[in-house]
Amino acid sequence: MVRMGNVWDRAVEVLRGRSSILGSIAVGAIFVPSLVGNAVSTFLTPTPGANVAASTGLLGLVLGLAVLLVSIWGQLAMLAVASDPAATRADAGRQATQRLLPAVGIVLLLGVVFTLAFMPLVFILMRAGVNFTSPNAMQTVSASTAGSASLYILVLMVLGLVVGARLLLLNAVIVNERRGIGAIMRSVRLTRGMTLRIIGLMLLFALVLLVPMIAVQSVVGLVARLVLGGDAPGLVAFVASAAGAVVTTIFSVVAAAFTAQLYVAAVADKDGASIGI
Repeated sequence: MVRMGNVWDRAVEVLRGRSSILGSIAVGAIFVPSLVGNAVSTFLTPTPGANVAASTGLLGLVLGLAVLLVSIWGQLAMLAVASDPAATRADAGRQATQRLLPAVGIVLLLGVVFTLAFMPLVFILMRAGVNFTSPNAMQTVSASTAGSASLYILVLMVLGLVVGARLLLLNAVIVNERRGIGAIMRSVRLTRGMTLRIIGLMLLFALVLLVPMIAVQSVVGLVARLVLGGDAPGLVAFVASAAGAVVTTIFSVVAAAFTAQLYVAAVADKDGASIGI
């Protein structure tokens, strides 16, 4: 049986011994792309009704896709380092590059499934005559329709937590076992019997991440507003989001170490194989 306390202890050992490698990957593949993504959303994303050149919108789209690809690569590389004590930064980079396309393909597949899961909600609202182009569309929804939509959203949230828990090891499987779509069922098998514990840890991790991120962004945003003044709201927002990206990057390293060691422990428990630290 996998004990989460032991997994955390092993993750701490990984962070102590491999923090320099993990940190260098995270800065280049998580923090910098986050800055670029924040810059795109702040300075290149057009506001509703604004007259923006098509080239600007295309540039924002290309940069957004590049940020997504680099972030996925960084997550794979950190998992490779945290799973195998013998893996160097170069080794992790090669593994992440080799497994990037399968990882992206599975992300797209899951994105399609996620989109289809929301279609019944769209149909419920369309049958109620909701005009999605109107900013006040939801104010015209009847109580019965709102109740049905809320119930469906609640069910989706619960299912999302369960599915997220069962697929927590997906990237670790992709990078360590060189699987494609079969990585989905492999992750489900490895997390069998741990769903509630993983959900609890996911919720705790989200809370621990959100509290300091909101605090840091609020403080830095306030200081930036005092220094830059009220004439540069976009720049103030970018500086605040950059501070939040620092917190997110740190937590991404911790998450990679924990996920990798959970994968190692799950493989040992389910397959009787011993890998990693």
